[in-house]
Amino acid sequence: MSEPTSSALHHTETSVILDMPIAQAWEKMRDLTASVNYVPGLLTCDITTEQREGVGTSRRVKNSFLEMDETVVEWTEGGGFKIRLHDGAKKPPMFAEAYFIYAIADAGDGKTRLTTAMDYRMPWGVLGRLLNSLMIQHIVRGQVRDVAVSMKYNYETGEKTPPAELKRLKKTLNL
Repeated sequence: MSEPTSSALHHTETSVILDMPIAQAWEKMRDLTASVNYVPGLLTCDITTEQREGVGTSRRVKNSFLEMDETVVEWTEGGGFKIRLHDGAKKPPMFAEAYFIYAIADAGDGKTRLTTAMDYRMPWGVLGRLLNSLMIQHIVRGQVRDVAVSMKYNYETGEKTPPAELKRLKKTLNL
């Protein structure tokens, strides 16, 4: 695969198998306030629009070092959604453009394949591409993986994922 041009989006994704049927996974996924239970380090998640789901729904998320907005730009009932990361009218920190994708598919035998992904574009031309290859892509890949693993734990247990359990699960799942 060739190196993306400065206008191309970088893509990274992780898939895990949930021990539950797709309808049950979708009922959990569609709750856009629940990310505080499975995004490592997330402290708050508040819906900022009147609508609670579907295209146009926005939420404000906060961790210990930043706050930003996330707005649903694609919604597939029963299958997932794509959110645009931003800070009001401004671009998200460190990116020229960024999207997080949550998707589910029937994996057979009453199980569901959960895929988390991120598409992003770096600013700063050649410097941004260099930063991405040296550091950013590794950080993004780790965050996408950690969200998938934490969602699996949260969906299957109903509990927020403790950091020690996240570490154990990454080894167990070979991720």
